[in-house]
Amino acid sequence: MANTTKIVFIGAGSAAFGLSLFQDLFSTTELAGSTLTLVDTNTEALDRMAALAEVMNRRGPGVGGAGITIEKTTDRKAALQGAGFVLCAIAIDRNRLWKLDFEVPKKHGIRHTLGENGGPGGLFFTLRTLPLIVDIVRDAEAICPDALFINLSNPESRIVLGLSRCTSVRTLGLCHGIFLARWFICQILGMAEKEVDVWGAGLNHFQWLTAIREKATGRDLYSLLREREATHDPSFTPLARRLFHAFGLWVTPSDDHTGEFLPYGWEAGEHGFDFRHDEEGRVILRDLMDGVIDGSRPIPDDWTKPSWGERAVAVIAGQLHNQKRFIESGIVINRGVIPGLPDELAVEVPLMADAAGIHPISLGRLPDGIVKLLSVQANVQQLSVEAALHGSKELALQALLIDPVINSSTAAAAILDELWEVNRPYIRACL
Repeated sequence: MANTTKIVFIGAGSAAFGLSLFQDLFSTTELAGSTLTLVDTNTEALDRMAALAEVMNRRGPGVGGAGITIEKTTDRKAALQGAGFVLCAIAIDRNRLWKLDFEVPKKHGIRHTLGENGGPGGLFFTLRTLPLIVDIVRDAEAICPDALFINLSNPESRIVLGLSRCTSVRTLGLCHGIFLARWFICQILGMAEKEVDVWGAGLNHFQWLTAIREKATGRDLYSLLREREATHDPSFTPLARRLFHAFGLWVTPSDDHTGEFLPYGWEAGEHGFDFRHDEEGRVILRDLMDGVIDGSRPIPDDWTKPSWGERAVAVIAGQLHNQKRFIESGIVINRGVIPGLPDELAVEVPLMADAAGIHPISLGRLPDGIVKLLSVQANVQQLSVEAALHGSKELALQALLIDPVINSSTAAAAILDELWEVNRPYIRACL
């Protein structure tokens, strides 16, 4: 394998994922000589991110900066020519449709949390997002069939599962959720995150930590967590703690995400995603980026350091340089990695990345109660993916009716009718 590569980033106008990628890519010279091709249909966002990439690339750690060649285009197929890695962070009309995914079920009496990866919202995110990503991956299959496709788009488990059903392109999903869970745990332990290692297995946003250890010594921290959790503020991440008491392991990543998969998830809060704060934050970030680009604002110190929790660049470097990189968490097809769950299910487990590929690491069998809890969601995810791949309203109704978040068949039918019409322009058969 060559020591340089071409990385295509589709959805590069995404400021959050884009900035994290730039932090990782331009704070090292590991990928010097490689090409980063930024792709987006939003030309304003694309131009901003390309200009920011140029600034951060020049300010990289090497004498000549990070040494990356930056390209930009709105032509996806042209970008994929010669790609070794394809990153995807796309969403269709993200906040407007997500608000409806959350508000419409509530209007019909369904109590839920985020409406993104589980419940009725997770279904409609899948129905509209999977067909577009299938189109992207089929382009990659025709143009750069040996490339690794790295998905960063939600709902991760369903996207990775869907792609496994209709393409031969190697696919990996990446999420920083395990690091978010570590943050919660460290608040209870009273330890710095850099002092703690965690290992987890399960589904994306529904992973269970099989081990929590002190990084320097390997000391098991689960007993200390149990001791300190008993006297910690009871209002702090209550759902994760109730599940911890019931099942014996800590669940990732946070109460709002975990709650999407459970009929009682709303008990830890049903306020949904903070769209107003998100939109205000995006304006602030865009203004800061513009200042950095035109030189009126200095590059923030944290932009020159690796990101918090994103691992795409580590995967790429591991494969490119055969470094046998340990990746704390990635979404892959199970094939026995988690015993007791379906082989064809998309699961989230630790990985090793090297020149031979992506190697999932099995942490053994999870406790029986956890396997059974995950199995409920496994069935929902498999059926929702089939509904999306076939563009089938009938299968979509079935997926709702087996989802534990749904407590009314009348509500399910009403939600389906209303959100199907909203999402109709994006739903289509892929098989």
